[in-house]
Amino acid sequence: MSQVLTASVRAVAGKTKIPRRAALSLTQPAVSKVRDLLSQRPDSEAIRVGVRSRGCTGLTYTLDFANEKKKFDEVVKQDGVTIYIEMKAQMTLLGTEMDFVEDKLSSEFVFNNPNVTGTCGCGQSFMIESQASS
Repeated sequence: MSQVLTASVRAVAGKTKIPRRAALSLTQPAVSKVRDLLSQRPDSEAIRVGVRSRGCTGLTYTLDFANEKKKFDEVVKQDGVTIYIEMKAQMTLLGTEMDFVEDKLSSEFVFNNPNVTGTCGCGQSFMIESQASS
């Protein structure tokens, strides 16, 4: 499957690392964009979020269309849209807010992740505490 859109990471200072009720929460702009994307792909039932080892600082987010839940996917349902979180990404994303940001030059999903301890200059890759201490 192909990636949906690009995603950036923001280090969120001052947020605690206590997980919310869901592993991932979505802002209203993110819900609207996911709904729009899924309406254009009737064969897909959700967006799958994952992380991959890549980039300057170690990890990047991946976004793909999903037509079925995999065995160990975490399911997040919010306001009528479904997100599957790959098993490898579940601990990394605890307490994260997924947003969708548009400006004159770009539009992308942005993950406001309180677990991030460092990012690269371009904002495409990040590290978490376990990576920073190794």
